[in-house]
Amino acid sequence: MSFVDTLRQWDMAVTCVDRQDLSEALKIFLSIQDPNSKISFDIGCLHLLNKDLDAAEKAFDCSIRKDEHLAVAFFQRGMTFYKKKRYEESLADFQQAFKALRGNQLIDYKALGLRYKLYACEVLINMALCVAQLGNWEKAHENLVKALNYKTDAKLNIIDKALDSALKQKLFKPVEFPSKVLFKPNKHYVAELEKKDYLGKAKVVASVVPQDAFSGFAPLQPQVQDGPTSPKEPEVLRALEGEPHTVLFQFVPETSDELAVVPGNVVFVLQKGADNWASVIFNGRRGLVPNNYLERLEMSMASKQNEGIPQPPSQEPPTRPKRKPGLTPRSDSSDSERKEEQPPDNSLIVKVRFTFTFAVSVPPGSPYEILIEKISRKLNLPMTAITLSLTPEAMGQSVINDSTDMESVWSRASGVHITLWCYAKEQADHSPNIEVPLVALYSYESSNPEDLKFHEGDTITIISRVNQDWLEGQCNGDTGIFPASFVEEVPVNGQ
Repeated sequence: MSFVDTLRQWDMAVTCVDRQDLSEALKIFLSIQDPNSKISFDIGCLHLLNKDLDAAEKAFDCSIRKDEHLAVAFFQRGMTFYKKKRYEESLADFQQAFKALRGNQLIDYKALGLRYKLYACEVLINMALCVAQLGNWEKAHENLVKALNYKTDAKLNIIDKALDSALKQKLFKPVEFPSKVLFKPNKHYVAELEKKDYLGKAKVVASVVPQDAFSGFAPLQPQVQDGPTSPKEPEVLRALEGEPHTVLFQFVPETSDELAVVPGNVVFVLQKGADNWASVIFNGRRGLVPNNYLERLEMSMASKQNEGIPQPPSQEPPTRPKRKPGLTPRSDSSDSERKEEQPPDNSLIVKVRFTFTFAVSVPPGSPYEILIEKISRKLNLPMTAITLSLTPEAMGQSVINDSTDMESVWSRASGVHITLWCYAKEQADHSPNIEVPLVALYSYESSNPEDLKFHEGDTITIISRVNQDWLEGQCNGDTGIFPASFVEEVPVNGQ
């Protein structure tokens, strides 16, 4: 069954549920071949409403097989086992649902098409009920106390009632999934199912043929004399910004304003500098690439039809050109970076390389105290916890402190710019950086060599923020950049 047919059947079944026609909805659901995890979940919910516990168990098994991170499916299968009085299996499923929450207070499934929030405290209440059914009231009380750590104002009353019952060793009601709440298909996809007449009905407005009533796509008209002999250049090629060039060699950036490219990439050159650097745009991102790594590309209809993708050259890439102030073209930096590059009142621009790169401006010949104070305010760290260095290795004479001759430091400046390395106290001892954990909301397939590939539910450690929309992080041993909208921060202690 095609995706369109599956989507149409899914939408019809959900519509039947909204009309309270549950038998017809179940019939339509069961006619879908190879249902996905969400459809299998919907089938299990309908079987559960019909009290067909065996069929509900099989449907939830199918849903979990196709998405082992779907916490709400474990929750529903746990309820199915509970109603079948298989308390040990029910407890195992509730534990899996709690594990899939990954320490979060709740999961809101609205973005996936299900108007339901699965709360961690509700899962813990059901876990407590299962162990109570098994006779372990002490463990049940521990689970309920743990639920208080994940409580919300709306759920506090339920936890209090369960605690009172547990203290009296009386069973309490389980928290159940609301009836007739199902996963629904994406409304934008459903809207595309309707047939649309983009062309409309043709109508003859004028014709050289008398009484011409033809309304097809090839009206009966004399052929035009001296028509064009070759196709015109597509308008899109003339509308592209910059001149197209092919990348000949792989280039690995060393600064934030440089762009990573590999052989075969097509970039558009916006500006060429006198020091052999070019400002280019690639996949919507702008940056600097050595001009001798590029070759001009003639993008015409003939070249696109007759020529394939050129093979990368076998010779060694040229040496990296030196950046010269005033000769290197500017990359598309943010407004804040541009302001920092223009020193006010002849100040020096100090580029500081930390876990991320930033810049501060100081008056010429400033003492160590002024420099360290500005960097301390920028990082929001105490001055005693910061170590500055002239080189990437903070050791020996390269370390800058209050006894360093600052005139020798400022003499290393190139024009009005100087680069220093900064380490926090724990970094100077070569211990790990303090990094922020994130969890992936969606899967992301890398399209560029610098991108980070991950799957939905993976934990990602953020290293730095590239810009407003992109982050740099680590996942599964790989490092790269990824869209910030694809992840969310992992709450600490359920807060």
